[in-house]
Amino acid sequence: MLRTLLNLIWLVLAGIELAVGYVIGGLVMTITIVGIPFGLQAFKLAGFALWPFGRAVVPRDAGFFTGVGNVVWLVLIGWWLAAAHFVFGILLCVTLIGIPMGVASFRMAGLALWPFGREVVDRSTLSVLPEGSVTVDRP
Repeated sequence: MLRTLLNLIWLVLAGIELAVGYVIGGLVMTITIVGIPFGLQAFKLAGFALWPFGRAVVPRDAGFFTGVGNVVWLVLIGWWLAAAHFVFGILLCVTLIGIPMGVASFRMAGLALWPFGREVVDRSTLSVLPEGSVTVDRP
């Protein structure tokens, strides 16, 4: 119940705006064939930005191309998405009720910078969070 309430407040205060940023970035990235994987990643993160509480980001197998993809992502789109998370995090932390959501936005900024090699999963499917997981709410 609390996660749903936090998600609804998040959606109104920051989720829609952040998701729109991811969708715009994804659309720009999919203009070229080479950019399609980046656009798909942006669309996945847009869904996470809309409804983050109750979900976790877990590491997955990463290789050389994952690192290269993250560097390209960082240069082209990641820095401004992370900046948006940082700005929303500061604005949300101004009020007492917004502090948990501000902290969530700060945690999501790291994902916005370096998204490849990670996967968004529902927390109910995890028995124990793996090392290196990113969550926006407490376990």
